[in-house]
Amino acid sequence: MEAPEDDDVESDPPEAERKTFASSLTSPIVTLLVGKEEPTLLTAHQAFLVRSPYFEDICGKFAEDGSPRHIELPDEDIDAVGCFLEFLYTGEYFPRKLSGQRSLENDPSVPAIDDSGSQLLKHAKIYTLAQKWGVSSLQTLASSKIHCINSTVKGEIEYARYVYANTAIDDTTIRAPVANFWATRSHTLRSEAEDEFKALCLEFPQFGFDILTRVLDDKLKRERNEKMHPSTGSVRKRPRHGSGGAA
Repeated sequence: MEAPEDDDVESDPPEAERKTFASSLTSPIVTLLVGKEEPTLLTAHQAFLVRSPYFEDICGKFAEDGSPRHIELPDEDIDAVGCFLEFLYTGEYFPRKLSGQRSLENDPSVPAIDDSGSQLLKHAKIYTLAQKWGVSSLQTLASSKIHCINSTVKGEIEYARYVYANTAIDDTTIRAPVANFWATRSHTLRSEAEDEFKALCLEFPQFGFDILTRVLDDKLKRERNEKMHPSTGSVRKRPRHGSGGAA
């Protein structure tokens, strides 16, 4: 078999040169003006900022003439933006998840039980910001931290209100756990937050519909399990009236 000529040999494409952390720190500085009433000025290295498709598009339009690179974010929360930048630089944000545990490192500035919903809202705001700016890995991290928070019914009400006001109807990643929480805690609703829960259902009908759907799905699942594994005890079921009657 004849050896191929040099012109016929396909060469492997050159590998992209890996950027070191130090080299990223030499990239242009971008200023971010965050907030509206009392805006805060932050700075970030462009090499880290463009890890977000949202900022990559904006930075790609900056002139390469040394002029200032400035982005205004009047509608964003300063704490959420700070955590977003911390993640771009380090791959995490405070408080970090403890390895092998469903808990976060201690934050002495917040109470152990989230009664106001502020801790839940912190991670929810980071989740929606990561979604808006196209960083799915941060979305996943923020969502996992939400499930590490110990909260009260009052805190959960505030969290549910934010979720249903700021996420898409098909975003089951963050909405489904909210509906499941309320669907499985009807006794808590009656005793602790009936008025707040009613107001939330009126404000966001989809919230009430999602909960009702989960309750009915669970009821149907129990009925199917009972048919497949009928009880051998003496418990009597209510009679059915006709083929279309309710149990």
